[in-house]
Amino acid sequence: MQHPRTASVATAPGALPLLGHLPRFVRAPLAFVRTLPAHGELVEIRLGTRRMVVVCDLELTRTLLRHDRVFDKGGPLYRRLEEVGGVGLATCPASEHRRQRRLVQPAFHQRCFPGYAQIMTDRTDAALTCWQEGGTVDLTRETRRITADVLVATVFGADLDPAVHALLAADLHELLAGVFRRSLLPEPLCRLPTPGNRRHARASARARRLMGELIAGHRAAGAASHRTPDGPADPRSGLLSLLLAARDPEGGPAFSDEELIDHAVTLYVSGTETTAGAVCWALHFSALHPPVHRRLTEEIATVLGGRTATWADLPRLRYTRQTLTEALRLCPPGWLLTRRTEEDTTLGPYALPRGTVLAYSPYLLHHLPEEHPDPDTFDPNRWQPGPDGSPPPPLFLAFGAGPRRCIGDEFAYLQGTLLLASLLSHWDLHPHPSTRPLPRLPQLTLNPGPLPTHLTRPKHHHPSPARPRP
Repeated sequence: MQHPRTASVATAPGALPLLGHLPRFVRAPLAFVRTLPAHGELVEIRLGTRRMVVVCDLELTRTLLRHDRVFDKGGPLYRRLEEVGGVGLATCPASEHRRQRRLVQPAFHQRCFPGYAQIMTDRTDAALTCWQEGGTVDLTRETRRITADVLVATVFGADLDPAVHALLAADLHELLAGVFRRSLLPEPLCRLPTPGNRRHARASARARRLMGELIAGHRAAGAASHRTPDGPADPRSGLLSLLLAARDPEGGPAFSDEELIDHAVTLYVSGTETTAGAVCWALHFSALHPPVHRRLTEEIATVLGGRTATWADLPRLRYTRQTLTEALRLCPPGWLLTRRTEEDTTLGPYALPRGTVLAYSPYLLHHLPEEHPDPDTFDPNRWQPGPDGSPPPPLFLAFGAGPRRCIGDEFAYLQGTLLLASLLSHWDLHPHPSTRPLPRLPQLTLNPGPLPTHLTRPKHHHPSPARPRP
């Protein structure tokens, strides 16, 4: 797009005195952000007394994400996230990010994935075989439970006590809702001893204490010594063994206990909500589109034949991955994210002073018709690779872009693909008619509402153990 030499940032219409656009944003945030491109490439909104500039243009968003030292992570959302997860990979400034990412990266190397996949397969198989034919489950709650169990086993190499899981699940729900809610409040209100603020503080403290206890137990078990240069020698030792064994340039531990807790909380929060939500959305949208559901279940039946998916199956579960990707396009977990200018700068033709809070919305950009024709239609074929195996060209920002792209994107795909395929291998799922359409609940992540689902066995199902890891 050709830009004039200088341009003014537009302001969204309809702001109320004192409240600004906050009532519209709270009432229907997804619908509200989709109105903004009509007013300009950069559009200022007011949420109470706070001003935020929403980037509605794809190329300007790419520039924003590419230059993370100028457009660093910041704003009210990240201040609230730091209260929960400390200064980990998701929240640390650009000046610290490269060091942290370099130290954490080995834990997400492809060579580690077969071991992680074995844990995921074992835990998923155990969970799905406990369901009862003819019963009803809330898929939203159950996928969260499974992903949380799998994540803790994968990260910590430990069983999660049911009582601990219940506490962490409750705290996670409170923290995610609280972070988003508190990011909309003026700073002084976040410090008042209100019931909501006290509840949030208790949940944060307890989650960090529980994570600290899991880390201490892992350290006491000596898991850090059970590794090789290529990853954990025993996959049950988990991802944390690599973080515990990481060394700084002077040969000392790369991370303090507090930093390990920061990373553990970040992994738990991001890993459970994003994967569980993506799988639920994929199941929901495929159920609404019979041709998609038919092709998806045929692929899974052919590849798995009624058993739980394994690492060895992934190359043949191509359409399953495409379905997951399309669900992430329609409902990206991080639907609205913020950056802050660290100096006076420009974005395209727009001059922005230091301290400007900018927001970009993967949800909005994924629904631009010029980027995705018929953007509200669920179509996994958008992600069909080219005849030569080349990746498809469409825009996809569910895991971010640039230097701060999510380090766990392929980890999330691994867990999501194994879980989605295994669910439809073991069970025919019949969502209750009341879930059409399934409510979208935009908080910190774009969550699905409750998804009550009736369970029956597919015709092809012949219970058998998952194939052993090669």
